[in-house]
Amino acid sequence: MTRLVALVLLVFVAAAAPAAADAAQVHQIEIRKSARLMRLLAANGDEIRRYRVALGGNPVGHKQREGDERTPEGTYVIDWRNPKSAYHHSLHISYPSAADRARARARGDDPGGMIMIHGLRRGMGWIGSLHTSLDWTNGCIAVTNAEIEEIWSLVENGATVHILP
Repeated sequence: MTRLVALVLLVFVAAAAPAAADAAQVHQIEIRKSARLMRLLAANGDEIRRYRVALGGNPVGHKQREGDERTPEGTYVIDWRNPKSAYHHSLHISYPSAADRARARARGDDPGGMIMIHGLRRGMGWIGSLHTSLDWTNGCIAVTNAEIEEIWSLVENGATVHILP
């Protein structure tokens, strides 16, 4: 009986290990704006997950100023999260960087901010993946509610975010 209990515990621990390993392995997020694709990557560059995304309503080019509806381009980090977001969880991207602020200041503009990876607006989750049919955010990266819950559990604060054209 003791061997059976030990075997059952071993099987249970082995089955639970992959979920914990996934979370520990997520090292960076890569967003390819032109492909409307987000990938979660391990430290060695292996893809762990991928998602179709919607972007800002004016997605071509780097974000220049508040209200331009562009999704920024560059390297940032996930620096905080909001479990009570109006968009079913959100992960904040550290835009604007010091360089973004300096470029905007030189033009006399406000660089904007509050760029998030988020789900759908509360009460609109029924739309599901249809939301990727058009770019509808103000510059954020949007996924389904189920996807943001998965991303939320796999990505820790401090993860690098590469947003590519």
